[in-house]
Amino acid sequence: MPVAPAIKAQAATKTIVFDATAPLYWSEACKHLMKKDRVMKRLIPQFGQACLQSRGDAFATLARSVVGQQISVKAAQTVWDRFAKLPEQICPSQVLKLKIDDMRAAGLSVRKVEYLVDLALHFDNGAVHEDAWGAMDDEAIIDELVAIRGIGRWTAEMFLIFHLMRPNVLPLDDVGLINGISKSYFSGDVVSRSDAREVALAWAPYRTVATWYIWRSLDPVPVEY
Repeated sequence: MPVAPAIKAQAATKTIVFDATAPLYWSEACKHLMKKDRVMKRLIPQFGQACLQSRGDAFATLARSVVGQQISVKAAQTVWDRFAKLPEQICPSQVLKLKIDDMRAAGLSVRKVEYLVDLALHFDNGAVHEDAWGAMDDEAIIDELVAIRGIGRWTAEMFLIFHLMRPNVLPLDDVGLINGISKSYFSGDVVSRSDAREVALAWAPYRTVATWYIWRSLDPVPVEY
């Protein structure tokens, strides 16, 4: 995903300056959202230069998501650090050479070992078309990823947001998004997926950006995957 040099977006009373790691669309998205949505007009200026960030390559990003499933962030980091020491590098061919006992000793469950092996096989045998993702739409990439054991729709959507930095992803299975919409738009009342989808109509074509700011309204520290 291309990035822009220092990008500027006009807020209500000040200029927000995004650095060179900001997605190319971020400035325009902020302008659009602040114009179209009263909550975004209030939220976006609160977080200054902070913006969506991406790290790592595709395989490592998905492997991290598998390792971190259903355990705390702290525990996930501990297990990942142990696992990452096993191969010469985190890549499909190296992971496929690992011994199951060594992976289990790093703290991985039997199921997660199976998931990581399946993930490595999909990348190694070309079942995922990483080189073609740039020309594929979001749903096509999601369909490709959920064919891998251990990768569900939510994980695929997080991958679209945090790795590919696609601008218009709306992860309706994300508890944080639903809770944030409840808090910011419905005074804390219970929100359905339909309610959330209706709120997000004003966010298109930058639903990723609005989702990111909703997350920030609950936790000011940006999350990276």
